[in-house]
Amino acid sequence: MAIRMPRIIKKSSTARDVPKGHFAVYVGQEQKKRFVVPISFLSQPLFQDLLRQAEEEFGFDHPMGGLTIPCKEDVFIALTSRLRN
Repeated sequence: MAIRMPRIIKKSSTARDVPKGHFAVYVGQEQKKRFVVPISFLSQPLFQDLLRQAEEEFGFDHPMGGLTIPCKEDVFIALTSRLRN
């Protein structure tokens, strides 16, 4: 019997490290951390609010080279936990 361990995605990882049906976002205010989330989150109103905040703050020019969400990491984790349930 095999035990599956979750993959830890490092900052230096590339688009190839993102599983099909997911996308990467950078979260944080000073120190940015990379998260991989399911595409299904895009249809959730709470996640859409975060995207609107990102658009207001960064427009379409994200400093990390990928989608950057301007909120605290713990807030993002709490929100995505709610969306997963």
